[in-house]
Amino acid sequence: MTKPRRQEGTALIPSSLEVAEDCRAVSEVLARVGDKWTVLVVSVLGERPKRFNELRRSLGSISQRMLTLTLRGLERDGLVTRTVFPTIPPRVDYALTELGRSLLEPVSRLGLWTRQNRAAIEAARRRFDAGESGRRD
Repeated sequence: MTKPRRQEGTALIPSSLEVAEDCRAVSEVLARVGDKWTVLVVSVLGERPKRFNELRRSLGSISQRMLTLTLRGLERDGLVTRTVFPTIPPRVDYALTELGRSLLEPVSRLGLWTRQNRAAIEAARRRFDAGESGRRD
């Protein structure tokens, strides 16, 4: 296996990931776990299992359809379980699987990094946008 090269203290992606199939696999997973609602749903379910409406209230502005699609995608990818209880009306709980729980730490770290660096990113965007008007590529 190729050793990752290091640049300014950060490990670079190994050159073996340049293979098209690997790129597709990484892209597919990042599309799921990097989605705005996925990050929020995983974070909220990290507290404890929740019912659909309880989860929806916790997330605030998510639509019923978007929450349904997000939960189905997470269930399909093995990150969330859906348990139906035979009550009237039926009770459905959503919980993180072991795989879903393993996503909590990286999601939490990314959230922390975002909060710590938001001001610097906004400043960089302002500088870039201010210089963009005269830029000709």
